[in-house]
Amino acid sequence: MKTIFTIGYESTDIERFVKTLVAVGIDAIADVRAVPLSRKRGFSKNTLRERLAEVGIQYLPMQALGDPKPGREAAKAGDYETFRSVYGAHIDRPDVSLIVAELVEEARKMKVCLLCFERDPKTCHRMIVGERMEPYGYSMMHLYGDDPQRYVRNKDRLSAAAA
Repeated sequence: MKTIFTIGYESTDIERFVKTLVAVGIDAIADVRAVPLSRKRGFSKNTLRERLAEVGIQYLPMQALGDPKPGREAAKAGDYETFRSVYGAHIDRPDVSLIVAELVEEARKMKVCLLCFERDPKTCHRMIVGERMEPYGYSMMHLYGDDPQRYVRNKDRLSAAAA
């Protein structure tokens, strides 16, 4: 099985975030935010793309995989059942399913990490994107950008899990 990585930037800063990606050996970030802008310094799409390029990580804009506004509002309100229902209906649309297939193709060529805001993948639509990749032979590994040294310390275990 191949691995698709996921990460949220909620509890980190751009430098620790990038160090985490480098420590894990990520080749590309698939930005699955519907609105790839952020009030958090360094995480709006253009600034993020430039910072990632400095360390050789490709930026893949995938706004079509973003959570529609009603899903985002349900998640903010803590209504995760509605959130999953809204996002599930969105990602299962034929045009969006094609984008998932494109993501799978990118992930076959390089080590890709799905990016969104939420630290906890269980409350983020990137978890559902990863679930839709499972039939293509992918499992998920969730990264946390607040302690890059965790991945440096556990490099051998990480390599074995991602193989």
